[in-house]
Amino acid sequence: MAAPTIVFDLDGTLVDTAPDLIATLEALFVREGLPAPDGELRNMIGGGARRLIERALERKNVKTSADGVERLYAGFIEHYTAHIADRSRPFPGLEPALDALAAAGCRLAVCTNKLEFLAVRLLDTLGLARRFAAICGQDTFGLQKPDPEVLRRTVARAGGKMRCALMVGDSETDIDMAREAAIPVVAVDFGYTETPVNLLAPDRIISRFDDLPAAVHELLRPPR
Repeated sequence: MAAPTIVFDLDGTLVDTAPDLIATLEALFVREGLPAPDGELRNMIGGGARRLIERALERKNVKTSADGVERLYAGFIEHYTAHIADRSRPFPGLEPALDALAAAGCRLAVCTNKLEFLAVRLLDTLGLARRFAAICGQDTFGLQKPDPEVLRRTVARAGGKMRCALMVGDSETDIDMAREAAIPVVAVDFGYTETPVNLLAPDRIISRFDDLPAAVHELLRPPR
């Protein structure tokens, strides 16, 4: 059997990035003279920065053109790049879980809707980048989640095979992508999702990373 490939979502799964993403959105709106964003912004993060901006504008009934959104998006990326790990931190128990998976012979990869350079920058700043055989973002292949092809290409870039791959994520996007790609999916229940993961029927739900190695072993155990 080929080495298992475990593919992780980034925001809300590996790292609690909400503090820096929300702070960037707030700073951007202040700079642009826009009404302060409010509401449950944390659970709106999974769709990517552009979508976060659009939804924050919608909540304030602010109308803007496509060019206006692109200008705001560019400003967001500029600010976020400089503040990407001010307060973002790995979720508790992550590194021991990654150690256990690596010791069991697993390849590890990241599949995110962040831009690739931002994903690499964040993980490198937090001392995590070296753990992953591939870190793929929305611009790596010109595809975005939940397109299952981005997952297939991430597994291939990590040197793995889809027949022994597994997805770990926090949202409907991750679960739908894994289902379309016909691989098992583990959902964390502490991430960013507007629909609770228990309503999305992943193969396993975990509340702490301590439980991830066992879930991976059960789901990728060769049939007898």
